[in-house]
Amino acid sequence: MFEALANWIVYDLAGLQGTPLGSALQFFVMDVSKILALLTLVIYVMGLLRALLAPEKVREFIRRRSNISARFMAVGLGAVTPFCSCSSIPLFIGFLEAGIPLGVTLSFLIASPMINEVAVVVLASVIGVKMTAIYVATGLTVAFVGGFVLERFKLERWVEEYVWKIHTGEAQRAAPDISLKGRHEYALAQVREIVGRIWKFVLIGVAVGALIHGYVPEDFVARIAGDGGFLSVVGAVLVGVPLYSDAVGIIPIAEVLLGKGVPLGTVLAFMMAVTALSLPEMMILRKVVKWPLLGAFTGYLATAFVIVGLLFNSLRGVV
Repeated sequence: MFEALANWIVYDLAGLQGTPLGSALQFFVMDVSKILALLTLVIYVMGLLRALLAPEKVREFIRRRSNISARFMAVGLGAVTPFCSCSSIPLFIGFLEAGIPLGVTLSFLIASPMINEVAVVVLASVIGVKMTAIYVATGLTVAFVGGFVLERFKLERWVEEYVWKIHTGEAQRAAPDISLKGRHEYALAQVREIVGRIWKFVLIGVAVGALIHGYVPEDFVARIAGDGGFLSVVGAVLVGVPLYSDAVGIIPIAEVLLGKGVPLGTVLAFMMAVTALSLPEMMILRKVVKWPLLGAFTGYLATAFVIVGLLFNSLRGVV
């Protein structure tokens, strides 16, 4: 449907078939319409189901679990809650204030920006269920293992002092409206808030992908990306760090890179670096943790993403 719409607008009406501009515009129209439609639908449906899932309830849900169970819950909730880094940081504070171990909290902080149900649906629609499952599985593994690894360094002393003194979520909240009308209004509010927050990243991501798709030859992209070796994967992670995008916004670029022959592992490393290791997120995180903890956190993520990239590049032809 979306491809037919793009073909009609770009090729039939504008008459741009067979040109680089036409190829770029067709990709842009098709992906923007598809991603925004899926965003609206998925966010609305999840909003109907998530009307009672406030950040405070997420915190309380994890606090009641055993250590191992809490880790699984933290990673799982990070994957299904629509919290970007801006809203994850206050929840990070709330977790610590509630007595949830720092390792569990860091697992949530890793999983939350990288994976959510909206990104999963959109990703599956553009690169397929198999590659989406690979991305989700690796992201969850990185988040889960990260909690274990980072807690071994006893990093609690590097959390800013004021964080331990904050008491969040104790104020009385108005009882949520769980009627159908109330859930409908909440779902619409979620659509306006989330789509309003990330539509710019979607347009930018699709525009970059469209330019690469229409104007950049496949052999050029393949030469720049390298053969999937160590240096090319490290380069992909380093390129992703200065960028900032929602997980949904980076998907069109990943789609084009895969189509141009860039190895899967390199693309996965790039996607993860953009969503979980960007400079803006690290600047926000620095407000609540000290440099040694921030260094350990970013060092683990960068190392994990490079390992993931190399692993999947080595399995080329198998996955």
